[in-house]
Amino acid sequence: MSELEDYETNAELALYREYRDVASLFRFVVETERRFYLANDVDVKVRASAAGDVFFEVTITDAWVWDIFRASRFIRGARIVTFKDVNVEELNKPDISRELNLD
Repeated sequence: MSELEDYETNAELALYREYRDVASLFRFVVETERRFYLANDVDVKVRASAAGDVFFEVTITDAWVWDIFRASRFIRGARIVTFKDVNVEELNKPDISRELNLD
């Protein structure tokens, strides 16, 4: 394994561990085509452009971003605009613990 591959593997493992540690702090999982978020508040609005194209406007607050390249993954809020699918799931605290083997 090259030094770069080793670095990337270690960074991915650290990101997964951070996710596992913080997941129980959040109520929602939000997936877009570009990112994966944990958030405590989510608002999704379906919009249409002047040309009639449908898109989603997603507002999240008190969130954590799954992004290996961010120095700080905790964010106060974000507005996401996408023409692709958006998946929002509200999680029960016990479900998060079971899913991540945090019990």
